[in-house]
Amino acid sequence: MFELLFCSMLTILPDFLVRRYVQGKQITLFTVWYELRWGITLCLLLTVSLITLVFYFHPASTNVTSFYRTVPVLPEMGGRVVEVYVGLNDEVAAGAPLFRMDSSIQESALETARRRVIEIDGQIAVAMADLATAEAKIAEAQGAYNQALDELASKQELRERNADIVPLREIERLQNLVDGRLGSLTAAQSQKKSLETSITTLLPAQKGSAIAQVAEAQAAVDKTIVYAGTDGRMQQFTLRVGDYVNPMIRPAGILVPTGAGRIAFVAGFGQISSQVLKVGMTAEMSCASKPFVVIPMVITELQEVISSGQLRQSDVLVDAGNVTKPGTVLVYMEPMFRGGTDGILPGSTCFANAYSNHHEELSQEGISTRRWLALEVIDTVGLVHAILLRLQVMIVPVTSLVFSGGH
Repeated sequence: MFELLFCSMLTILPDFLVRRYVQGKQITLFTVWYELRWGITLCLLLTVSLITLVFYFHPASTNVTSFYRTVPVLPEMGGRVVEVYVGLNDEVAAGAPLFRMDSSIQESALETARRRVIEIDGQIAVAMADLATAEAKIAEAQGAYNQALDELASKQELRERNADIVPLREIERLQNLVDGRLGSLTAAQSQKKSLETSITTLLPAQKGSAIAQVAEAQAAVDKTIVYAGTDGRMQQFTLRVGDYVNPMIRPAGILVPTGAGRIAFVAGFGQISSQVLKVGMTAEMSCASKPFVVIPMVITELQEVISSGQLRQSDVLVDAGNVTKPGTVLVYMEPMFRGGTDGILPGSTCFANAYSNHHEELSQEGISTRRWLALEVIDTVGLVHAILLRLQVMIVPVTSLVFSGGH
């Protein structure tokens, strides 16, 4: 309507003034079209051209919001709640405990693992005592072996002097005795080596495994207490003692991180505006949660793909005809000034305009007059869209509260 009124001031009004006061013609309701046909036709053409020019080079979007990521409050394992530390809408800090689940089974496993460590320590102490006994047995076997060896050597020396003094049978008996005591000495030495291997290798490895089991059991006990992963506010946290929570299907609530959705806003513009939208473009935004306020914004990032074309691999061939709703060009906007979006609730519904700016190109030397004039017109008509945005800002509260029943 604004564009039509503006264009009529340049076409229909001059045509009317000329025909009425210069040519002296009487213009009535029945002769409007015939007398003002040139003005009306030019007005319609100029209006359509102006609307096209404004909305193409200065695109608008009513799909603007501040998306924010929520953190579901989930335990790492299922269990029955025995204690709750926070309430609904409470502010929590990162690492703060939220609730505790029943840990009797996990604590029993932890105690068993600790007992296993103590048991292995006892086995090490017993092995040390057995090692001392083995060393004593080695000394005893060494003495008996030396004694038998000396006795055999004495008998062999006597027999060499006089074969009749020491019979051969006695020599054989002593040799068997020496061999038997040597075997006892070797067995005692092998037992000592086995005990040393147990003390230095086997039992420490078993103790290490037991200590690892203690750590694993302690981790399971610690997992029964659920902590906040980040600073935020608890939402939909109606957990009570006795409730059962499960990491798959029974979350305890939602944690909304502090500052989530309060800086960057996401806007979806029509695909026809993809060649106009650029990083650094100036924009203006207004939200229903903060009426009568126009917030200067700047485009900081453009998504290089359109969501409607995404493909998920399956066993069904994709038909392009099934894409019924065209996607939008997604851009990220941030406030031009610090604190510009303060007071806007995350997830608010907003609308925005983006404005083309050719100031740098216009300031270049050697630009042709035709292009200079075209760019000046393009930048100037952005004022029309800015006025329309402010009219919309004034009308939205009225339409929301009066014509929509307060919704």
